Amino acid sequence: MLKQDVMQVSQDQPIYSEAPLQLLLFVDGRPKSRQQVQRIRAYLKELETGYSFELQIIDVGEQPYLAEHFKLVATPALVKIHPEPQQTIAGTNIIPELKTWWPRWQTAIDTFLKLQEDLREVEDETSQVILPKSTIHSVATSAELIQLADEIFRLKQEKEKLQEQLLFKDRVIAILAHDLRNPLTAAAIALETLQSNYNPDIGAFQRLKPGLALHLLKQARTQTRIIDRMIADLLQVGRGEDTELPITPQKLQLGTLCLEVLEELSDRYIAKSQTIETDIPQDLPYVYVDPERIRQVLTNLLDNAIKYTPVGGIISVAGLHRTTQKIQFSIGDSGPGIPEENRDRIFENLFRLQRDQNTDGYGIGLCLCQRIIRVHYGQIWVDSSPHGGAWFHFTLPVYPS
Repeated sequence: MLKQDVMQVSQDQPIYSEAPLQLLLFVDGRPKSRQQVQRIRAYLKELETGYSFELQIIDVGEQPYLAEHFKLVATPALVKIHPEPQQTIAGTNIIPELKTWWPRWQTAIDTFLKLQEDLREVEDETSQVILPKSTIHSVATSAELIQLADEIFRLKQEKEKLQEQLLFKDRVIAILAHDLRNPLTAAAIALETLQSNYNPDIGAFQRLKPGLALHLLKQARTQTRIIDRMIADLLQVGRGEDTELPITPQKLQLGTLCLEVLEELSDRYIAKSQTIETDIPQDLPYVYVDPERIRQVLTNLLDNAIKYTPVGGIISVAGLHRTTQKIQFSIGDSGPGIPEENRDRIFENLFRLQRDQNTDGYGIGLCLCQRIIRVHYGQIWVDSSPHGGAWFHFTLPVYPS
């Protein structure tokens, strides 16, 4: 007979079964599937057998872990879990398959019941026969274990997410410390110069011409805008390597921007008596880029060139009109260079050469340069410079004429 044919396997209410034949029917919510399930259940009720059996319905939408446990790839599916061996019938031919297998299952049940009877006959007063546990109950236990495993996996994912957030905070601090240094210094110098030359008694600058004072004010305002945008962008995109950097491209003369950055960094290379060699053609086309983003790239590359070029060394800056669609810009130094085996890895986030472990830096500047250039549909790479150091190249799109 058919028993408990509407009850689900549940870890909250373990089910114990004494039926020798135990079946699980996995179903889903599709209308076509429901019709097939009704036919299967009707056929099972019509089966005339002297053996009791138990059928339990499992909705894969509510208990997907059980479907995974039995490695089901289609529903509806009928699984014989007792007596062993386990057997699965799935697809549209469940009823024809049942007609074939039902007599064999009956034979297996006869064998199982005979074994149980033989065990009882040999039982004596000092021994007890330990009968096999209900398979239905073991399935319920397995379901609970699977859910616990899923919960552990979810907690691990949450832990990893929290760790990523902590790393993100460290990363943002590192990026801010690295990339805000130059605009902060430029803004501070401009404001300090204005303050030291302003006479509040007469309401005017004593030793500054109006044009220079206006330039310093403009410089301070420009640098603070850069700082504000950098902070906002870093907070927005620092959560993952795959997040695209937001850009606002416009027409730009790259050579002019590069000369501005060199002027901002002039105190540093002058202090090291370094020579700046420039080869920027006057007819170099305009590029279509985000000015502040490309300023970050130029500042990073020139900052590194100044840092790694020794006292009295040479820094090279060159522009090249490669095609009608792209220009190439190059910045070289006469420092120690980049070993060939590390030229691909040098753009990885937080990667630093072994020789640089004790020098200032966070290993994020070149990674940020690569992301900026790529979001402009350009490329960036490094090889050896004519002066024996590193020679960084990047390409950018030409402004459409």
